[in-house]
Amino acid sequence: MPTFTRGEIKIHFEEYGEGDPILLIAPGGMRSAISMWHHGPWNPIDALQGQYRVIAMDQRNAGDSVAPVAVGDNWDTYTADQLALMDHLGIDQFHVAGMCIGGPYILNLIKHAPERVTSALVLQTIGRDENRDIFFAMYDMWAEDLLAAKSDNFSPEAMASLRHAMFDNELPLFCVEDDFVSQCQTPMLVFAGNDIYHPNSSSKHLAALAPNAQLIENWKEGAGVAQGLDRALQFLQSNG
Repeated sequence: MPTFTRGEIKIHFEEYGEGDPILLIAPGGMRSAISMWHHGPWNPIDALQGQYRVIAMDQRNAGDSVAPVAVGDNWDTYTADQLALMDHLGIDQFHVAGMCIGGPYILNLIKHAPERVTSALVLQTIGRDENRDIFFAMYDMWAEDLLAAKSDNFSPEAMASLRHAMFDNELPLFCVEDDFVSQCQTPMLVFAGNDIYHPNSSSKHLAALAPNAQLIENWKEGAGVAQGLDRALQFLQSNG
């Protein structure tokens, strides 16, 4: 099982295919793990490995990745893991595809390393739309499981600090200001969400703000599934 170790942090990742690299950031909220890709309309591991070097990862404390939680951890903590993994693999520039919580992770990657992210597929990003309580509830279920392990890696104080840093704010896309998004030049293909965790309004907000973003509305059912995948492949090829 491929594992990247950095101090007490162990990040599980998997690689498939050859070609230009693309980093996958899975759905699942705080449980963002490679296995979650099987629940989507199409699995980018299967869809992309014929043309790309696909790097899929479990985020810390999801799937087979583990790390302590410290007071002061935040979105940047996860971004540091993602960039450190790409450094470990010797990859300077890469595409990125993220679903659900992968939306904010992508934006934070671009914020901190714009020169490294060639283009982005943003699939049904999470976002604000009168839904604060459901994100607290999602986080709390994950935190309760970690605290139940009675490990020194997790304390109630650290878990509460991370909850506040991740989800207790008014930012429409959780981790970046709208001013940043409006100036972001990275090409993005935004696939719209349609539920309380992934509001349609959030995808439209991102696509309207980002100068080089395109919006795909219908991609989760019927003929839209294949059409959406075709658009994704065309987009990556045109931004290679």
